[in-house]
Amino acid sequence: MNPLVDQYLNIGCGRCSLVGTPKCKVHFWPQELNVLRGLILDCGLTEDLKWDVPCYTFGGKNILILSALKNYCSINFFKGSFLGDEYKLLSKPGENTQGGRVMKFTSVQQIIELEPTIKAYIFEAIEVEKAGLKIEIKKELDPLPEELVDAFKNDKILEAAFYNLTPGRQRGYVLFFNQAKQAKTRIARIQKSRSDILIGKGMGEYK
Repeated sequence: MNPLVDQYLNIGCGRCSLVGTPKCKVHFWPQELNVLRGLILDCGLTEDLKWDVPCYTFGGKNILILSALKNYCSINFFKGSFLGDEYKLLSKPGENTQGGRVMKFTSVQQIIELEPTIKAYIFEAIEVEKAGLKIEIKKELDPLPEELVDAFKNDKILEAAFYNLTPGRQRGYVLFFNQAKQAKTRIARIQKSRSDILIGKGMGEYK
């Protein structure tokens, strides 16, 4: 067991102001997280802390992470789309997620009942990694929102900076803008993101 994961289970990930308080989501699922942790380690994975959350690897390759959210705790498989999912336990964490899949839990009893099945999924994920299977990331850029096209017409500096971003960063912004249902919200998001785009930052990046 990695002591950094012990710390995570005691106080949380530290990415928000709730760290170390009873409102931190790790305290919503203390027993469930500990049972899942033991189950995962039984499968021979190496425990680490990456992105401030427990991450489990095999041969140095990421297999899954353990997460705590408001309504459930979960095992997140990095290459879950390759798993057969015979028991329909996996779901996409987001509409545009390509490779990752999530297995959600809300009680210790549920985990205990599913333990052999959960381990089977983990062992299958290890075999996927051994086979060297890779997720083919969608490369094409989603259509630009009209509001961004209009912004480019009036702000050539923004346009040049946007197209100087890496394709992944461009996709992140386009997805963020397109998720807004109202035009005024899309405009506000574009305006708010302008300064980050100009210095080459992607969505949610800190420099």
